[in-house]
Amino acid sequence: MREPVELRRQRILAAVAARGSARVSDLADELQVSVVTVRRDVEELAREGRLRRGHGVVRSTLAAQDLPVTPPPEGDAVAVVVPERHTYLYESLHGARSVLEAAGKRIALHIAPQVAGAERPLVERALADGAAGLLLAPRWRTRADEEGDHGWLAALDVPAVLMERRPPRGSALHAMDSVCSDHAYGAHLAVRHLVELGHRRIVFATRDDSPTARTLRSAFARIADGHPLVEKWAWMLSAPEAGQDGPYAEHETAELSAVLRELGATAAVLHGDVDALMLVQQLADNGVRVPQDCSVVAYDDVVAGLGTTPLTAVAPPKGEVGRAAAELLLQRLDAPRGGGGAVRRVELLPALSVRGSTRRWDDDADRPK
Repeated sequence: MREPVELRRQRILAAVAARGSARVSDLADELQVSVVTVRRDVEELAREGRLRRGHGVVRSTLAAQDLPVTPPPEGDAVAVVVPERHTYLYESLHGARSVLEAAGKRIALHIAPQVAGAERPLVERALADGAAGLLLAPRWRTRADEEGDHGWLAALDVPAVLMERRPPRGSALHAMDSVCSDHAYGAHLAVRHLVELGHRRIVFATRDDSPTARTLRSAFARIADGHPLVEKWAWMLSAPEAGQDGPYAEHETAELSAVLRELGATAAVLHGDVDALMLVQQLADNGVRVPQDCSVVAYDDVVAGLGTTPLTAVAPPKGEVGRAAAELLLQRLDAPRGGGGAVRRVELLPALSVRGSTRRWDDDADRPK
């Protein structure tokens, strides 16, 4: 299936932000599209003010290399650490940026590569450069990665706020400021919507390589187990390569359309949008119509609405998370040292956007003949 235009442009933004600048020809090779296509995307992104164009080169409006290099007044620099190639968190970053820049704070953006423990040296470098505060979104592909960061994060001696991360209760980071989406509520929205439409057998699929995916998996299991109208359900990986820990049961890494048939499921919830869009195409190839034969809900809502069949989707408040995290950090920076008040664990509620990929299920009329 052809990649949606907005998703491709998000990937361009992520790639350029990770490096500060990139050649158009290199982007075309990475995305496996023509140079003409990338140029067209770059022109539109530049028109929207999201990129800067040069002669064969494109530069990020977010990259640390493009921010003012004049040393700021003491206490005016805020370091922001986000994972490489994570368009979801780049939306949160945009939200944080608007608040910090309005407050006169210089942003020092650090992109963490896709290796365990990559955030710590970036934070140490930022502190050595005089950062007065930190906004952090560690990748934490596994629970072990997260636990490995507890000690040094808890020992930070500057104000720091975790963005779209929720440390477990009782951990060393439980008493650290954090702002995130209430993904358990997002899971509830998806299940409630499908059950109200008459669906009783549901497959849940997540990418099991992030804190959000692990939270969703746990929430889906708890909600489906406790719901009196859910007859059968199953969890699996949204893509076999999404799992890092393993081992998994055979059905948890099987082709999703096969699991739907085996369970007799009439609906699926997928994290995230791209995997949901690919499922719709996969089902069409197997003669299964969306939403007539199977309703599909995506979780993320970055590009869910751009498919041939626009997908019903749960939308975490990505930009608002960034703004709230930045506002909390500013409060900490303005308060007397040690006098910032109680630690805050802020959760913002996702919303459900109903589109064309879900419909009411009538057991007699809608079952495939």
